Amino acid sequence: MPHIETNKVRLEYETFGDPLNPPLLLVMGLGMQMIAWPQPFCDALVAKGFYVIRFDNRDVGLSTHFHDAGTPNMLWGAAKFMMGITLQSAYSLNDMADDTHQLLKALNIPRAHVVGASMGGMIAQQLAARAPDVVLSLVSIMSTTGRRSLPGPTRAARRALMIKPAKRGDVEGAVPAEGDGRLGR
Repeated sequence: MPHIETNKVRLEYETFGDPLNPPLLLVMGLGMQMIAWPQPFCDALVAKGFYVIRFDNRDVGLSTHFHDAGTPNMLWGAAKFMMGITLQSAYSLNDMADDTHQLLKALNIPRAHVVGASMGGMIAQQLAARAPDVVLSLVSIMSTTGRRSLPGPTRAARRALMIKPAKRGDVEGAVPAEGDGRLGR
């Protein structure tokens, strides 16, 4: 699979379609690999005349992982965010937006349509704010600006997001059991 090295980060990516067509960059959300943009969806975008690029953000899939940074405590992080306390992290959304910009530069794409889902929408918004000349259009799906005054997720969605991740290699532990309450059913 192709990759680029940027900002000391390796980003794995895939492209589909004719590079002479308008580029459309897909940015996935928290912990989701590029393959979360399903192949039939990418194929449909190609059929509509786009050159489609999808990639793994840092700490996801085949891109660089920051193992030394540890696994963040999402519940504690959410509580600190709600209290207005500044969060410390190994990198920021701005860093991830810069990664995205560097990917486009490495692919010699001066401007692209950008679609982001969830945290990918936040990354896409940061890219548009930091490099507006690069973004032809922006679609932010099930995302937010992060502004504290906006309504938050439902209690069930928040509970699902706060589930402690399964240990590496624990496939059964990573898949919620039907009706176990973790998804708010």
